[in-house]
Amino acid sequence: MGLAILFSRAQIGVQAPLVTVETHITGGVPRFTLVGLPEAAVRESKERVRSAIMNSQFEFPARRITINLAPAEMPKEGGRYDLAIALGILIASEQLKSYDYSAYEFAGELALSGLLRPITGLVPFAIQCQKAEKTLIVPLENAADVSCVRHLKACSAKHFLDVCAHFSKQGESLPKVIATAVKPEEKQLVFDLSDVKGQAQARRALEIAAAGEHSLLMVGPPGTGKTMLAHRLAGILPPMTEEETLDVAAVYSLQGHNALNKQWYCRPFRSPHHTASSVALVGGGSPPKPGEISLAHQGVLFLDELPEFQRRVLESLREPLESGVVVISRAAQQAEFPSRFQLIAAMNPCPCGHYGNPLGQCHCGLDQIQRYHQRLSGPFLDRIDMRITVAQLPPQILMSTEEKGESSAVVQERVVMARNRQYERQRQANARLTHQNLVQYCSLTEALQEYALNIVEERRLSARGYHRILKLARTIADLGDSESIEEMHLAEAFAYQTALMTAHVQ
Repeated sequence: MGLAILFSRAQIGVQAPLVTVETHITGGVPRFTLVGLPEAAVRESKERVRSAIMNSQFEFPARRITINLAPAEMPKEGGRYDLAIALGILIASEQLKSYDYSAYEFAGELALSGLLRPITGLVPFAIQCQKAEKTLIVPLENAADVSCVRHLKACSAKHFLDVCAHFSKQGESLPKVIATAVKPEEKQLVFDLSDVKGQAQARRALEIAAAGEHSLLMVGPPGTGKTMLAHRLAGILPPMTEEETLDVAAVYSLQGHNALNKQWYCRPFRSPHHTASSVALVGGGSPPKPGEISLAHQGVLFLDELPEFQRRVLESLREPLESGVVVISRAAQQAEFPSRFQLIAAMNPCPCGHYGNPLGQCHCGLDQIQRYHQRLSGPFLDRIDMRITVAQLPPQILMSTEEKGESSAVVQERVVMARNRQYERQRQANARLTHQNLVQYCSLTEALQEYALNIVEERRLSARGYHRILKLARTIADLGDSESIEEMHLAEAFAYQTALMTAHVQ
């Protein structure tokens, strides 16, 4: 009887820290002890492992068995350690031959029959395993999940016996997982910008938002195309890089979604209902799970009927909008999830929705309109880069059969060119520029500084609001292939930043 040491990984947010599974078997009164801060599902693995070993025609040792999941202070959850624990028992009891198991990492839940069942959160596991240059053994049903990680050495197995036969050299070797990924050009665009009739200003704002990764708020009566425009933003954003797709796949794998599907390389688009809670939007629970803002990572978060969301729910977005991450703290553990999303929001100009609409009559009083707008706090609005008014189109434009506007593919080309200029110049999108970057990349001439100062004082903009103006002007200049910010770029940026303020005054 002896000692066996195998390796697996825990799941804490999108992190997958290494877990050492130590198995020690000694003589004495038969007892199966599992230590290392296991939660209920991990503790129950004792019964799953016992039955799986016996039903696989191995002997379960009638000895004192101690399993230690190290490090001890890290919480362990789920059935992902079953395979490593079962193998450790067979190795320590000398039912499996000695082998260099240190070159492997194991993940998989065992059925009582010995079948390997899939687990969630394997993409972060696979990424870290690839960095450690280890070979990963996973259930057959998880093969598609880990195949999105390039250069990963991985094998899949259907049954516990297959893994044992692989290491004992008494059967066929486990099938290797081949890295497969759908190419970006194979994606299918569902929503095209050419479907939008008229709305030249809104289309222009959407293009600027995509080019600089800016947030956007659209204000207008019902039926003006705000939701239609929002759904087409993802189609004009630059295609995701391989690193970005892995980030997205890592988050979705925590929810049990297959990493490889038809949406591979397509940016996420999330549109939660306005009744969503803070936990649903930001994430939470025990153990912590990602919310909508993390599921929208590297993509678009669309909040329709913005004032209908609870105020505290919207306030919880303020920090993630700035930092790009959300940290969820609980008594037992702390988890960090990525949340670098692009916020697109829509709202009516008043409770009835017909204020300023020539085709409808508004019945709202001034105090009702003010209360409606006051549902959105100043600090929250200050974090939205662009605000535009989407007006009702005349019937003749809606019924027109004239040539459609530019397609998403044409607009995307300009967006990609503008984004490439930004990455060549500063290695990030304009919306992510820091205060130090603004001095270097968004400098203004003395005349433009005086022009901007007059407007800032007139509109009483905050320092954050002025910095967002500079970032927006820099994006407009990039779309115009201009090396420096000109007055026309600054004027257009101010127009987008102050659109909602007019609605507040009215």
